[in-house]
This record gives sequence, C-alpha cells and structure tokens, in this order.
Amino acid sequence: MHGAAQPAISGVLFGLSPLLVSLTVFVATYVVIVTERINRAIVALLGAGVMIMSGVLHQSEAFAGIDFNTIGLLTGMMVIVAITQKSGVFQYVAVKSAKLVKADPWGLLVMLALVTALFSALLDNVTTVLLVAPVALLITDALRISPYPYLFSLIFASNIGGTATLIGDPPNIMIGSAVGLTFNEFAFNLAPLALLALALTMLPIWWFWGRKLVASPEQRAQVMAFDERAAITDVKLLKQSLMVIALTIAGFVFSHALGLEPASIAMFGAALLLLLRALGQNSEQQSLLVHKSFAEVEWVTIFFFVGLFVVVAGVEKAGALKLAADALINFTGGELALTAYVILWASAIISAVVDNIPFVATMIPVIQNLGPVVGPENLNTLWWSLALGACLGGNGSLVGASANLVVAGFAERAGQPIRFLPFMLGAFPLMLLSIAVSHLYIGGATSPDSQCPLSRTSCVRKAAFFQATSVACFFTVVGRAESLGRAEARVALLGFFAVCRPK
Repeated sequence: MHGAAQPAISGVLFGLSPLLVSLTVFVATYVVIVTERINRAIVALLGAGVMIMSGVLHQSEAFAGIDFNTIGLLTGMMVIVAITQKSGVFQYVAVKSAKLVKADPWGLLVMLALVTALFSALLDNVTTVLLVAPVALLITDALRISPYPYLFSLIFASNIGGTATLIGDPPNIMIGSAVGLTFNEFAFNLAPLALLALALTMLPIWWFWGRKLVASPEQRAQVMAFDERAAITDVKLLKQSLMVIALTIAGFVFSHALGLEPASIAMFGAALLLLLRALGQNSEQQSLLVHKSFAEVEWVTIFFFVGLFVVVAGVEKAGALKLAADALINFTGGELALTAYVILWASAIISAVVDNIPFVATMIPVIQNLGPVVGPENLNTLWWSLALGACLGGNGSLVGASANLVVAGFAERAGQPIRFLPFMLGAFPLMLLSIAVSHLYIGGATSPDSQCPLSRTSCVRKAAFFQATSVACFFTVVGRAESLGRAEARVALLGFFAVCRPK
C-alpha cells in the first residue's frame, strides 16, 4: 500500500510547495471529518481529488495508493454478513445465551458481552451491535431492569473483541493488509490479550451495576419463555451461511500456506454464498437477490477508505510522513520500547476522541519509515502497539467508535439515552486500564528473550495484577463520581490519573 517517500513533485498548482499543498489538504480533510458537518466519504473523496488536480499526485500514483486488499476484504465480509443476518442466527444465539444462564441478570450481561466479543472478532463491530443491542433491550425490558449496564458492556465487548483478529476491526484490516500480517498472527498475538482485557473489564462493571441487578422469578420466567427457534427465519440459508463462514475463516487461517490475500478469500466467500442463494431461482429473482445484497454493503465506508488512501498517499509522496517518522525517532531516540509505548498511548487517546481510521491510515507509512531505525525484525511490535491503541482506544468516549454511536442510538430510541460526559467518566478510565495491560504486553514484546510475550506466564500475571490494582484505584476514586457533581467528577477523574498511573 505504502512505500518510502518519493522525491518532491513537479508541476504542482501555482508552483506551490508539494509539502505545503499536501499538508493543507490533509489537515483540512481531517478537520472536516472530525467536525462531522459533511459526510466523511464526500470529504475524503474531495480531498483525494484535490491531491490529484493540484498535481501532488498523478492519477496512476493515486490508484496505486489505494489498498484494494482492504477494500476487497471489507466488501466481501459485508456481503457475507448481510446475507447471513437474514437467517436470524445472531438473534438466536443471543436469546439462547440468555436462557443458558436461566435469565439471571448478571449472567445475562456476561453472556451478551461474550457473544458480542465473539461476533465482533469474526464479523465487525457495527454489524454486531446492530444485531445484539435490540435483543439486549428486549430482554432487559422483560426483566424490568435498566439496560444501561448491558449497553455499556456491549460497547466495550465489541471494541475489545474486534481487537482480537485481522477481520474484527477496520484498523486491523488496514494494518494487516499494508504489511502482510496474517489472520493467525493477529489471533495468536492479540486474542489472548483481548480475552484478558475483557475479563478484567467486567470487574468494575460488576462492582457498579452487576451486584445490584435483580429480577423477580416471574420476570425471569418471561424471558425463559422466549422461543429462540422462532428467530431462525430460513433454515436453508442458515446452513449455507454457516458453511460459507466456516470456509472463509478456514481460508483466513490457512491463507499464508495457500498464498492468498484475505481479500481474495472474502470475495470468494461472498460470491459462493451468493451462488448458493441464487441456485434454483430465475434470472429476475437472482438479479433482485444480488441488488439487495449489494445494497447492504456500507458503500459510504468503502468510498471513505478509497479517498482516505489517496489523501495519505499524497502526504506520503510529498515527504510529510517521513518528517513525522523522523520527529518520532528524535523524540524516542529510536529506542524500541519507548517508541512502542508512545504509539500505543497516543493511538489510544487520539482514537478515543476522533475516528481511528484516518489516524491509522496516516500512521501506517510513518511506522514503515521507522524500519531502518528500530530494525525490520522489530516492526511487528510497533504494529501491535498501533492496533491495540487504535482499537481499544475506541472505548474511551461515545464518539470513539462507530459501534458506540449505534448503541447510543438504540438507547435513545428506547428512552434510556447514554449521555456523553457520564459515559466518558466511566469509560475513559476503563479504557486506560486496558491500555495499561497492553503496555505490559508490549513491554514483554520488547524484551530481548521474548518472541511472544503471552507465551511468558509472568507477563500475563503482571498484567492481571496491574489491572486488578488499577481497578481498585478506579473504585475508590472515580467510583465516587456517582454522588458528585460534574466539576467534582472531573477532579476525581484527574485524581485517578495522578494516583493510579503506572510507576
């Protein structure tokens, strides 16, 4: 996707500096995206057009800058999910999970979080919460309990689960595609950490809400009366979809041995599922099926990626990202561990307040430029730092990830609005705790004798101990925010950072 910065470009509009023009376009594009006053796909495509029309990029260079592996992987998985969800399998799993714990309110919260994390790891965050959040609202309404703890945990579970695999979150897709990291490498390196972060994140959720969740026997009986089988609307489609999903995931697992890119596997899976659905139908029905399936693809997201890739290619060619890499090296002295920590924490904090996709798109070539300094063999540590920070950072605020806003929309329609500041007061410290665990993980990765930090039991134990200690600080400081005003709550939040920061 990205290569080393190329020499300055000739023929730029009005003879202006290519670096100045590209940075102006980049900053303007980023600012308008953050303000959300104009649709982000329009902004990204317009920025891409300016990069070409101004002469910063030639047309061939613009197309070369587009990562079609990312585009193909996203499109293929969107088609597969769009068709599969019509079978009702996701709603079936959610209701079945509630019945497995006998409709116990806390058990239900844990099961829905696990289901959400699993679906997010294999599908995508937004699709997952679109499917699970309505079921959570339905069940909590039947139990006559507040849906807020459930929706809060769904947000965290979706972002943590999406961190675990190559296909779980767009930043992972972008990183994996740009540098050739496989499905297995993501799962092996990040899934255990995601499980640990999810398990430890449930502790404060239980402390604040879980132990107070109570439902009467009559209300639990009402949930137990739900027929999960009624959620399955098409048994044939269910079998076809599960078979294709299994084959697709198997393809991801063995993609390196097969010599295939994830995009090829995802597109083949989508085509196979479309074929299975089209068998036995006439041409008119097949045409309707294809149009409906393609209509479910998030084309706004796809074209946003296309425009963004071109904008980033422009600033890369002009040399801006090489300058950013040099600045990072000057700040960290090229020391691997410090560089990884800076990327991890900066990615998390930035991703909590702005869209992580343009940030990751910008950081990929920056990190690639660090190869000669930290050593190509050490770059994977920086990629894991970027992935962890960008994905987990989305839990830091209501605008940190698209899935968060989707859940907030469901909550508002249900008459249980999720407010920005109260959510952030609880979510931001918890996000920092998961980043603290990641910090220890990265610390293990940068030690000379460690190939995979999670293979070292001591690293996991240290991470668990650190987060358990930090959770205790969180309880004693931020937990009091429930009885404080907004100003006092802000002071409590600052106190948490001062008292509980890593020593």
